Amino acid sequence: MCTCLHVVLLSGRSAAIRVVADTTVKEVQSRAETIFSTGISQLIDAAGQTLSRASTIREAGLQDGDSLNAVARWPEIASTAPAFALRRADGSVVTWGHKALQSSCAAFVALRTDGSVVCWGAEDVGGNCSTVQKKLTNVRQIQSSTAAFAALRADGSVVTWGAPDCGGESEAAQDRLRNVKSIVGSGYAFAAIRKDESVVTWGNVADGGDSSAVQEKLKSVKHIASTDSAFAALLADGSVVTWGASGAGGDSGSVQCRLKDVRSIRSSAAAFAAILGDNSVVTWGCGNCGGDCSAVQARLKDVRRIQSNDAAFAAILGDGSVVTWGSIRHGADSSAVQDRLRQVQHIQASTEAFAALLADGSVVSWGTGAYGGDSRAVQEELKAVQHIQENGFAFAALLENGSVVTWGDAENGGDSSAVQQQLSLTAWDTQMPSLRKRRRIYGKQPATACNTPAGR
Repeated sequence: MCTCLHVVLLSGRSAAIRVVADTTVKEVQSRAETIFSTGISQLIDAAGQTLSRASTIREAGLQDGDSLNAVARWPEIASTAPAFALRRADGSVVTWGHKALQSSCAAFVALRTDGSVVCWGAEDVGGNCSTVQKKLTNVRQIQSSTAAFAALRADGSVVTWGAPDCGGESEAAQDRLRNVKSIVGSGYAFAAIRKDESVVTWGNVADGGDSSAVQEKLKSVKHIASTDSAFAALLADGSVVTWGASGAGGDSGSVQCRLKDVRSIRSSAAAFAAILGDNSVVTWGCGNCGGDCSAVQARLKDVRRIQSNDAAFAAILGDGSVVTWGSIRHGADSSAVQDRLRQVQHIQASTEAFAALLADGSVVSWGTGAYGGDSRAVQEELKAVQHIQENGFAFAALLENGSVVTWGDAENGGDSSAVQQQLSLTAWDTQMPSLRKRRRIYGKQPATACNTPAGR
């Protein structure tokens, strides 16, 4: 006996799909994707429950005439220096940027919805995961260093590949890489937080791969931030423990007495900035990379969020204004656009520039023009912007209608004219933000400023 189900997108578009009792929800979803010509992340029944893709119509308790709400996939832009990748609503991927991507110091890793992994790009920096492919199942998270990747599986184990001296080899730490809940990468090493809130590190010893000097302090760890060559761990009591290269933030001795009631930590390539419970800021590390905020300390009040690039920081205050510090070349001087930096919702950063998304969907950029600091050529197109991505050299803005606007270094992603026809096919049915479900495509950046790889 056939059952007729009505699959409805939030926009109002609907499709009647006839099924039998043993038809799976996955098959219904697949048929709906074909009809709507758009990807669907989940189907929700009348009671508001997300249906398991493995369930049959009978198991889901669906009856003839029932309606299902379909949540369309949100197109997502990911990046690796010097290129961009856009996952379209139908699940396909469009890439643009450096023409010699396969031979450049760049690699992409895509995490599929079934937990499997696909790699491509330069083999010596992680673009080839064939040696560990069989282990890359049920993957929940992927992190990268300059030339290696680390994948966290659902069972809490970790799989690594890429350059050994950048964390691609983790054999010495494998006996401790159990019950891991999150991973953080620096330029040359990785740090994993286990479920008991202890920490395991591996990779280049001088750049944070060896935490033995502070291991006894690394308890009740809630979060870890990293520069290119150091790590900073935020503990449950609001204190901070650092290790790695001292000049890159691995030594916080000069500000340790002030690192109390810390709520969050942000990093540049060689410095850290911590937001305290009173919304003030403490910085340490390389002064030229933002480790010294004394010039703007008095203005750093009611700080809500901080963004950073290789050598500068930008803080969004409670009133939507912005305070910047660090290297002038990298965007520390925002005076030319300060009158426009109002009602800022989010800031994205390339290697030497910033782009701020305002409440009205417009964008303000500053810093080195060649790195996206000058968006005047596309300013009229930057309206109804939903998301901004960067790849170290350029910016790409995803608009409300699904189209993409790019600016910055033309050869490295700032010019997307060669793929505009493909990018114009990214339209999707508008969904409520709370219903958007994303899957990540991960990328890494090669060496950039200060003769060290870009860190985040």
